[in-house]
Amino acid sequence: MTRERRLGAMPRSRVERTLATAPPEALFVLSAISQYIGAAIAVTVFDDVEPQTVAWFRVIGASVALLAISPGFHRNWTRRDLIGAAIFGVATASMNLFFYLAIDRVDLGKSVAIEFLGPIAVAAATTRNARNAVALMLAVTGVVTLGGVELGDNALGVVFILISSALWAAYIVVGSRVAQVRDGVAGLGVGLAIGTLFLTPVGAPWSGPVWLSPTLLLLCCATGVFSNAIGYGIDQYVLRRVPIRRFSVLLAALPVTAVIIGWIALDQRPSGLDLAGIALVLVGVAVQERDEIQAVPEPS
Repeated sequence: MTRERRLGAMPRSRVERTLATAPPEALFVLSAISQYIGAAIAVTVFDDVEPQTVAWFRVIGASVALLAISPGFHRNWTRRDLIGAAIFGVATASMNLFFYLAIDRVDLGKSVAIEFLGPIAVAAATTRNARNAVALMLAVTGVVTLGGVELGDNALGVVFILISSALWAAYIVVGSRVAQVRDGVAGLGVGLAIGTLFLTPVGAPWSGPVWLSPTLLLLCCATGVFSNAIGYGIDQYVLRRVPIRRFSVLLAALPVTAVIIGWIALDQRPSGLDLAGIALVLVGVAVQERDEIQAVPEPS
């Protein structure tokens, strides 16, 4: 099946039809809320489980959930497709690992603001006109305002979040290609299954307390369902519809959501400056062009 046919094929279920037709901005709000509910759950278990182990279970939980809803996921893989999914899965799993190591040391909202440097770099490399450049500048200014972290004892956390930021850029570029290769979320599920194997040496050694506690096991796997299965699953549908440039700027909504979730769930209160940063991000997202990828309908 060609890329054009795949993009133009009719979604099979009501959920898929909604994901294929809903405004990308609305889908991003839903994705962001889900991702940072998962992150807030993760922060609450860091006292009992090492962050790298929580990241491992996050990827396990997501891959199991995604493959469970993807019948026939193992069929029709070419070697090139599988290599692409593997690169995507390893980059995504590594991004999750370094993100959790960071938010164990730096506030959730500020961590995501700094991490947004990766999407900013992708958006800057793919922006071609003045309107989109202005939108990007507004979003960047807002994110920088949100990300005012004092280094001090947070230096290692900032290093971790910068590594996660670079991996986020890879997630966007490679994830866009994986989204065009497979319908639904099978490509994401297979990629995360490979990512699970990649993280096993750093996640498994400290996993004993999780296997002994049904509550911890449920919470750790729930991070994967909320953050990866739902959050990244929605991203796959958006990446089929919008250019990488627009996707990268839409990601500016994530630091905003992270601040709000951190405030509600973790009592990490935003300042007046943070609120100003949120406003700038929202204006930047609203200003950019709303172009979409044009699919060629599959012949009847």
